[in-house]
Amino acid sequence: MVKSLENSKPELLKQGVKAPVRETLLTPRFYTTDFEAAAQLDISAQETELLAIVEELRADYNRHHFVRDEEFQQCWDHIDGETRVAFIDFLERSCTSEFSGFLLFKELSRRLKNGNPILSEAFNFMARDEARHAGFLNKSMADFNLSLDLSYLTQNRTYTFFPLEWIIYAVYLSEKIGYWRYILVYRHLEKHPEHQIYPLFRKFESWCQDENRHGDFFKALLRCLPTSGFASTQPQLWNNWRARLWMRFFLLSVFATHTLTVFERATFYQSIGIDPREYNTRVIQETNNTAARAFPLILNTNHPEFFRRLEQCSELNLKLAEINKSARPKIVKFCQKLPLIASIIGHFLQTYLIKPVDTESLRGTVY
Repeated sequence: MVKSLENSKPELLKQGVKAPVRETLLTPRFYTTDFEAAAQLDISAQETELLAIVEELRADYNRHHFVRDEEFQQCWDHIDGETRVAFIDFLERSCTSEFSGFLLFKELSRRLKNGNPILSEAFNFMARDEARHAGFLNKSMADFNLSLDLSYLTQNRTYTFFPLEWIIYAVYLSEKIGYWRYILVYRHLEKHPEHQIYPLFRKFESWCQDENRHGDFFKALLRCLPTSGFASTQPQLWNNWRARLWMRFFLLSVFATHTLTVFERATFYQSIGIDPREYNTRVIQETNNTAARAFPLILNTNHPEFFRRLEQCSELNLKLAEINKSARPKIVKFCQKLPLIASIIGHFLQTYLIKPVDTESLRGTVY
């Protein structure tokens, strides 16, 4: 039995407007990057693929998809208690994540308009998609008498700077894991309509195709990274030791964050008939296999220690959350948390050191 974090009543900024969750390592972050480096990217080697993706984005297959039809027009008070709180938390985190993508893509589009018009156009289309997703999720929150003030989020959230290559690694994985998160929920509820508690999930099949297209775009960008310094005109070397270490780190970071978040919010998944442990394992394995098409290595998720250590991190994280919620003095909390944090770091490092799978040697040829 997976133990989830006990949810509390949402805090409000004002009537009907939910206060954003406290920023932690697990909450969706807002990012900024080196826009000059992005403008200088030499995309000539991947231009054909990038233009094909831009054409797909321009076609806007989902322009008529995000419609709140009559199925939404009802009272949702029957979704109550822990299920209601857990579902609102899911909607908030998803909305914040999509809105974060919108802000990053919109700024990239604006900054690259003169220096790299192909990328500028692509980022503009992706910002459009992310804005739709965020708006649709926020309207779903309104069905539960809450919403997010997205302008408040824009002005008050902390923006984390990532170098361009980190942004490419992180967003690629975020989009691909987003695809698997959405499609697995959709497929489950398609087989088990008795757990279809809210019509949002019916939108996930087409929705996740946006995530897939965005991920493919960043996969092409990955092959545009230069050997050293973004002013370099030499062919990129994305498959070097430095890149491999960072890709390994980002794979593990995304998978660890997903595990902690799923187990922390197990109540939500259980409310729609999904076993959190099985779901987490499947999402990670599918995302890892998908990453093999883009990265020169993937993690060995079949190693007996892999999921065991991630789940140990989750258990320790739940203990940290309980300490944070307690009324103990701050110094006592600090001392109680230190060994737990050290254990989480230890499990993370041990998992990182598991020998990865060399995908380049398996396929032999880079496409």
